[in-house]
Amino acid sequence: MTREQRKLDHIKYALALGDSKVTTGLEDISFVPDCLTNVNPDQVRMETRVAGVALSKPLFIDAITGGAEAVTAINKKLAQVAAQTGLAMAVGSQFGTVRHKLAPESYTVIREVNPDGVVFANVSALASPEEVKAAVDMLGAAAVEIHLNVAQELLMPEGDRNFALLPANLQRLQDKVTVPVIIKETGCGMSAEALQKLIDLGFNCFNLAGAGGTSFPAIEAARSGNKRQGRLAVWGLPTAWSLLDAAAVCQRGETIIASGGLRDGYDVAKALALGADAAAMAGNILRQVVDGSPEEAAAYLEEVLADLRDIMVLTGAGTIEDLHRVPLVYQGPVWDFLRSRGYVPKSGLRRAQGQAAGFVPR
Repeated sequence: MTREQRKLDHIKYALALGDSKVTTGLEDISFVPDCLTNVNPDQVRMETRVAGVALSKPLFIDAITGGAEAVTAINKKLAQVAAQTGLAMAVGSQFGTVRHKLAPESYTVIREVNPDGVVFANVSALASPEEVKAAVDMLGAAAVEIHLNVAQELLMPEGDRNFALLPANLQRLQDKVTVPVIIKETGCGMSAEALQKLIDLGFNCFNLAGAGGTSFPAIEAARSGNKRQGRLAVWGLPTAWSLLDAAAVCQRGETIIASGGLRDGYDVAKALALGADAAAMAGNILRQVVDGSPEEAAAYLEEVLADLRDIMVLTGAGTIEDLHRVPLVYQGPVWDFLRSRGYVPKSGLRRAQGQAAGFVPR
């Protein structure tokens, strides 16, 4: 099967399967309302930074697709959405394009439509420094997402399973890549242990991409029809759990991006309250532009941001850092996760004050 056909399969099954059977865990977290809020809606400030890149809003369109002529129209629509909303946009993996020159127009169309927007490039963790540079130069990208997709590669018939090379190659990229780097999972989440290894390698910006949204293990199992692989379709750390682990090890100056199954402003607000500096959406935006129009997708994202603003008012949070400090209530499997990981919830003391997001280790 060609790489281009594989890209088309990924879109087909992402739309057909929808969100993972694993939930994000965000349903187990609730806000404590502030009926004495002193924040007016017009006072809410949503500015944040991702890998040192300034964003006017704490939300961006995450990596979806590219590298195939047939998906050029999709990336054109996504670029239109980014331009209309003023949101940053990350592209799908450019690895095949920089290595094999496959369908570069599926990426360059983004700059034709949105010449002044913030764009993040995207390559495999096995890319060379020269390939990273080519991906960044192709888009005039402000930063590059380097993706980790071990579960997908393991289940994909065409997958690259040379996982033993990952740490050394990541170190090489850390030493030689000159633009800001975002280490990104692809739907299975990052644990505290994995994040600590990445921090030790010198990385400081992480897109967690937890389980609960698009599941690439499920997509690859569906593509292959392999029943044994189907048992791994629910593999991954739910988004809320990954956020809690991230906040336990990440300090100020390190950036956490929440993604994986975020579907509305309430999800985004909870993710930010758990310690994320920004949030990202992919699968739901893909469905919006495929089934609807760029205008409908832009309206949907504006509604997400409006709901986020309302929740910030209702919790007394005037900034994203304020949202890191609002009290939260944990229950169900998230509460079990906190206890099993040895965390003690400590409402109001999170990353903004040098503590983990709502808890401290025992």
